[in-house]
Amino acid sequence: MNILLVEDERKIADSLQKGLQELGHEVSVGYDGKIGEKLFNQQPFDLVILDINLPGINGLELCARIRSRNKHVPVLMLTTFGSVPDKIEGFNAGADDYMVKPFSFDELIVRIRALLKRSTSDNIPVGNVLHFSDLEMNLDTKEVSRSGKKIALTAKEFQLLEYLMRNSKRVLSRAAIGENVWDIDFDTNTNTIDVYINYLRKKIDKDFPVKLIHTQVGFGYVMKEPN
Repeated sequence: MNILLVEDERKIADSLQKGLQELGHEVSVGYDGKIGEKLFNQQPFDLVILDINLPGINGLELCARIRSRNKHVPVLMLTTFGSVPDKIEGFNAGADDYMVKPFSFDELIVRIRALLKRSTSDNIPVGNVLHFSDLEMNLDTKEVSRSGKKIALTAKEFQLLEYLMRNSKRVLSRAAIGENVWDIDFDTNTNTIDVYINYLRKKIDKDFPVKLIHTQVGFGYVMKEPN
């Protein structure tokens, strides 16, 4: 996933960045609130990890600004202030979760996974119909069509396509796909994901001039329209 980390304590920021990158995430770091806001406005992120006590723009104000621009991106706040009023202030600013320093890296990872899964499952449009380009997926009837032509999918193909459509224009690593479409312990050393991507391409792209499922070499897969 693409993560924005805004933390002014460089040792903590560098340690978290290294740990998250080792798990396959892309991590952009801002060491103050102004840099964090600038980074957020430059590209889409799947998650924001935000310290409260920041120079430039404090974390509460930055969280409110982020939330005004994007209502769906998960925001996890980090702080040394752990009282109930402090937490309420953070949640009122738009945070989705709150961790008090010091914390364990393992717990942070569990919180991140929960937030990412929640944000994906909550992102359901009115009528439970997903659209991308001329591709349509009805989550109620489990029907998929492209340019009006119905496409028959297996249950796992449907799950994979749903994940791709919900995260369209984002490059998804094989690890992220395995965790969200299969399970948390999915073995990414197998070629199962590549096989199912190939199944989808044959059904979704083969008979259409515009291809929607693309390989980002070295990173994973992305659903997008060619430039």
